[in-house]
Amino acid sequence: MTRSTHPAFTRRHLMQAGGALALVGAYGGAQAQPAAVAIAALSGPDRLKKLAEGARKEGALTFYSSMPVDDITALTSVFEQKYGVKTKVWRAGSEKVLQRGLLEAKANRHDVDIFETNGPEMEVLSREKILQACNSPYLADLIPQAVRPHREWIATRLNIFTCAYNTKAVRKEDLPKTYRDLLDPKWKGKLAVEADDSDWLAGIALSMGEAKGVALFKEIVAKNGISVRKGHTLLANLVASGEVPMALTLYNYKVEQMKNAGAPMDWFALDPTVARPNGVGVARNAPHPHAAVLFQDFELSEGQAILGKRDFIPTSTKVPSTLNKMPLVFADPKITIDDGPKWNRLYEEVFSRKGA
Repeated sequence: MTRSTHPAFTRRHLMQAGGALALVGAYGGAQAQPAAVAIAALSGPDRLKKLAEGARKEGALTFYSSMPVDDITALTSVFEQKYGVKTKVWRAGSEKVLQRGLLEAKANRHDVDIFETNGPEMEVLSREKILQACNSPYLADLIPQAVRPHREWIATRLNIFTCAYNTKAVRKEDLPKTYRDLLDPKWKGKLAVEADDSDWLAGIALSMGEAKGVALFKEIVAKNGISVRKGHTLLANLVASGEVPMALTLYNYKVEQMKNAGAPMDWFALDPTVARPNGVGVARNAPHPHAAVLFQDFELSEGQAILGKRDFIPTSTKVPSTLNKMPLVFADPKITIDDGPKWNRLYEEVFSRKGA
C-alpha cells in the first residue's frame, strides 16, 4: 500500500467544525455485507472455533494503526503464530489513519480489516458508519469506560497524560504536588506541552471548573512560560536530552519505555490525571471478517497482557498496571469532536507558541 497523496490532515482538523466529516462528502457509509454482520454477531461456546477456522481460510488481515511499530509487532507476531493468519500492517499517525479510512470509504475501496488508534479518530470512523459492532465475550473484563455505547470500537489501552522530567535537571524532591505549584518561579523556562493536546486541557479544566482551570494555566504561562512542541515522541526526546527539563503532557508508557532503555527521565502524575482511550474496531466492509473479529477478541484478551508487559495501561481489569488504581479523568471523544473548535481555541489562547 502507498501513502495517500491527499493534503495533510492533522488531528487539529478533526476538532474543526465539520473538518473530518467534510472529507466524506456524499459518502453515507457502505452497508455491511450480510456475512460480515453474521460473523460480528457470533456468540456461544463455538464462537472462537468458527472465527479461527474462518480466519485460517481467509489467511490474511490488514491492520491500520498509529501504535509504534515494535508494539504492533509484539501483538501481530503472537496472533500470526497462534492462528496462521498473515498480518499486513500500515502504520501512521492517528490523523493519517483516520484520513486513509475516510478517503478509502468515500472511494468505496475496502482494503482494511482492523483500525487501531486514538479514541477521537475511532469515534469519527464510527460516526461515518465505517466500523462494525461486534459481540465479544471479553467486554465484561474491561473497565466500564472502555466500552462505547455503540460498541463499534472498544478501548484497548489508555494514553495517560503524565508529567515527565529529566532526572539530571530536576530533583525528585523538587517536583510539584499540584498544578498550582507550577506557579513557583523555579519553573520559569523549564516547562513544555505538546501542540495538539487540547483534550488534556479540557479534561483538567472541566474537572477543576472550566473558568478556574483555564485561568490557572494562563497564570502559569504568564509567570513562567510554557513552550509548545509538535509531537509526543519529539517532546519525550527533548526531556531525555535535558533541553526540556519538564513536560506536562507525555504519555506515561513512552516515558517508562525510555527510562527502562536508560534515558535519564521519569514521570509522575498530578491530580486530575487525564486518560485518552485508544481503541480497536472492525471495518464494516472488512475483506477478511473472520480474521478481523478474531483479532479484536485477541487484543481484548491475550493482547492485554502483551500490552501490559510493554508498559501500556491496558483496559482489562485482569491485567495489573501502574495506574490502574489511580482516579482518572477520561478524555471524552465526543467532547473532542463536538466541542473541538472551542478547546482548540482555548489551547491556542492559553499556551504561547513562541517556544515551539
